[in-house]
Amino acid sequence: MELLSGNEAIAQGAWEAGATIGVAYPGTPSTETLEAFAQKDGVYAEWCVNEKVAVEVGVGASAAGARVLATMKHVGVNVAADPLFTAGYTGVGGGLVVLAADDPGMYSSQNEQDSHYYAMAAHLPCLDPADSAEALSFTRDAFELSERFDVPVMIRSTVRISHTKTLVEPSDERQQRELPSYETDPAKWVMMPAYAKGRRSVQLDRIAALEQWAEECSYNELIEGNGAIGVVCAGAVYQHVREALPQASILKLGLTYPLPKQKLRRFAQSVDEVYVVEEASTYLRDAVSACGIAVSEPTVALSAEGELDPLAIAVAFGRAEMPQMQPYPGLPARPPALCAGCPHRVVFKELGRMRAIVTGDIGCYTLGALPPLSAMDSVVDMGASVSMAHGFELVLGAETSRPVVAVIGDSTFAHSGLSSLISTQYNGGGGTVCILDNRTTAMTGRQGNPFNGVGLQDRSAHELDMEAVVRACGIADVHTIDPYDVKAVRSALKEATGARDRLSVLIFKAPCILLERKHDTPFVVNGKCTGCGVCATIGCPAIHKDATTGCSSVDVDMCVGCGQCAQYCNFGAIERAE
Repeated sequence: MELLSGNEAIAQGAWEAGATIGVAYPGTPSTETLEAFAQKDGVYAEWCVNEKVAVEVGVGASAAGARVLATMKHVGVNVAADPLFTAGYTGVGGGLVVLAADDPGMYSSQNEQDSHYYAMAAHLPCLDPADSAEALSFTRDAFELSERFDVPVMIRSTVRISHTKTLVEPSDERQQRELPSYETDPAKWVMMPAYAKGRRSVQLDRIAALEQWAEECSYNELIEGNGAIGVVCAGAVYQHVREALPQASILKLGLTYPLPKQKLRRFAQSVDEVYVVEEASTYLRDAVSACGIAVSEPTVALSAEGELDPLAIAVAFGRAEMPQMQPYPGLPARPPALCAGCPHRVVFKELGRMRAIVTGDIGCYTLGALPPLSAMDSVVDMGASVSMAHGFELVLGAETSRPVVAVIGDSTFAHSGLSSLISTQYNGGGGTVCILDNRTTAMTGRQGNPFNGVGLQDRSAHELDMEAVVRACGIADVHTIDPYDVKAVRSALKEATGARDRLSVLIFKAPCILLERKHDTPFVVNGKCTGCGVCATIGCPAIHKDATTGCSSVDVDMCVGCGQCAQYCNFGAIERAE
């Protein structure tokens, strides 16, 4: 027996099933899955530039006969939807399993989204493991299921399954498969209308077969109770329901698309009342109601947002009272902030000084929106910064004195920012695009990307020249700047934003402080401090202001010696420690 997280268990299940190809774009809470898979023997794993590309690589490898694991977070499924929906027509060669890791509670995401709806819309079987043991066994079985029904299979996880470690029994034995001989089959793989119409008929027959199989599927488990109330649930929520309502009858759905309609109806007839408990969605409730089952509401409505827990469920069913939460006295607030020595800090400080309209993007630099920097106006999705900046320019243009600036990271630029940049240039757009190149995909754990040339499994990878790529788009005004040099950052931004009629790209290039620490000697505050507080406005967590004297101090244990604060002090009060 071993303790494995759900992500690790999914990787193990794929390996045991004989999967040889793993593809992904990193995104919490899914990231560790491919990292764990990459460490297995006899596999190939790669980070792709985005989830759409990852699924397309996976479909190609599947068509060639390999078993393939593709992993992504829930918003990554949005990006991958195009090939996923059509793969629901083509079917597979070797088994293709797609992990969709949802994030109820939005611990690291811009929305709450239920991937069940994608499975239903694309007609892909969807499995919901309730712990790491099921994550392993469901994934292992999913490859055979994929090949049996000729369809990609979705494993739907949530942050609580992905990151919680529970006991599993991994096997050292791996299914051995001979790669079948590839044969050209346009009617299956060429989705032009003449062939796609035939595959639609295949899909409809497959749906009927899956619905029949759902009734006997062993993943749907009945836990008998006293019969007074029956609860339908799936995934991590099942664990909470068992704890909160130990006497309830429970139909735990391991297969959440298609649903076992007859089994649900028999379950409803066996209890006095039927309830559906799920997180941040009404997918299951609507589907159960569509089976003609009257679904009751608990005494206290469950929250429609965020994660559930046993206490919230117990309160909803009148089994407990919600305690009054008392904050712990004396604990200091810990708002999220850019790391001490982050190379992004000065860029945001200067954009704030300019009162720029800043369209942001997905990454740790999103923290530039928070006080005291407060230098970001929007964050929507990967790559949106460049597209939205163009939209702002189209409307405001000369109507505002505030410059419009897009801010995007290096990995996000490769993911989807490049196409936005090409579109802006193609349409004659102006404005300024700042690429914060910290040499890694920092927010999800410092993975590789095309602009740092770091691949999985210690393979050599090609590092793209960002300046050359941007210039190849026809953009002449491209500059690379040291983001630790305040005067250089200020000058570059002033010059670029001064010419609104042309598109300028500024590349602020320096490694993430967690990737490479250039300085060791910290800075200290000497007796010249006037208490003006300018140094504190850069938002470095190593800088503190004395509530009594108003003077600043530097926490030498946190300071990395980057010198950003010293450049903002006009009194020479911050100097490197001797």
